[in-house]
Amino acid sequence: MKTLNDFNFNGKKALIRVDFNVPLNDKFQVTDDTRIKAAKPTIIKILEDGGSCVLMSHLGRPKGFQEEFSLRHIVKKVSEIIGVEVKFAGNCIGEEAEKAVTGLDNGEVLLLENLRFHEEEKLGDENFAAQLAKYGDIYVNDAFGTAHRAHASTAIIAQNFPEKKCFGLLLAKEIESIAKVMETGEKPVTAVLGGAKVSSKITIIDNILNKIDHLIIGGGMTFTFIKAQGGSIGNSLVEDDKLDLAKEIMAEAKAKNVTIHLPVDSVIADAFANDANTKVEDVTKIPDDWMGLDAGPATQAKFAEVIAQSKTILWNGPLGVFEMPTFAKGTIALGDAIAEATKKGAFSLVGGGDSVAAVKQFGFESKVSYVSTGGGAMLESLEGKTLPGIAAILE
Repeated sequence: MKTLNDFNFNGKKALIRVDFNVPLNDKFQVTDDTRIKAAKPTIIKILEDGGSCVLMSHLGRPKGFQEEFSLRHIVKKVSEIIGVEVKFAGNCIGEEAEKAVTGLDNGEVLLLENLRFHEEEKLGDENFAAQLAKYGDIYVNDAFGTAHRAHASTAIIAQNFPEKKCFGLLLAKEIESIAKVMETGEKPVTAVLGGAKVSSKITIIDNILNKIDHLIIGGGMTFTFIKAQGGSIGNSLVEDDKLDLAKEIMAEAKAKNVTIHLPVDSVIADAFANDANTKVEDVTKIPDDWMGLDAGPATQAKFAEVIAQSKTILWNGPLGVFEMPTFAKGTIALGDAIAEATKKGAFSLVGGGDSVAAVKQFGFESKVSYVSTGGGAMLESLEGKTLPGIAAILE
């Protein structure tokens, strides 16, 4: 696996695919700069070698040029984080971009305009990729968040750099972290899968059952498993067409000596609202007109015990409707347990939109081993899929 450290960038232009698809407020200010900060080590290494950086990224899902999706809005923030004044080209191809790249000196950084202003990017157009490829001596992919897309700048472009392509420090860390869970993790390995639906996690479960020792199931998908075993779940979220699937998963886990841990109690409510009436109930005896919205105290203790004995932990999905403070306690308790296990030497990987949001909201970011920067890419990796952006560098 070729990484940044296999090259010396002295006097070289590095063409770097970064993931600066960051949220902006109505004043076009960056509201979460995690992805920009994550790209900083790669950029700094190249500048310290004596090279220059041409950065390319997308932002949002524009239809042609749309001012609100211009990367111009983030130049100031990128400059601030990297500590170098970043130059900007008002297009990613054509005369303006070429002139900006030609005028770039060693130690300088240039950000190209949004790749997705050109539909050729998403189409994986070879000519578009070839135009971008002219801007660098070495191609660096450091955008895990788009590694699952076969776009021009993430996969096709690498064909133009047969010997001079590599992973950036961020993408290399993502690959290593997933490999730690899926291949080289110290046992016992525990996966925590939360969130709303079994159907959205089934391919992950299929792929990881051969690699884990414990599977903790939480969140809304709990109730499909509880109902499949004959429990009463009241008005809780359920996928009635997946009851047989839940039984199959439990049988397969048993056959593979994987212990499934389901909640034993639930914080239930009479409405889907933060100020609803609540009480704690046995997860198999939820009354009609009530719904389970968080893991109860006995469940929190049970899950914490499993986590405490684990050496490798994957966390994907919350245990309750954590966006409402009333139903956030289960997710916070899980975060506390994973943080404690990590402190004692376990490796913990958090990935997937909602769990990453929860980790940031409740201050666990620095208390786990690694927080993935890619939602869809992370999930496809856990499903065992080959990601085009990664395959293109390995070829």
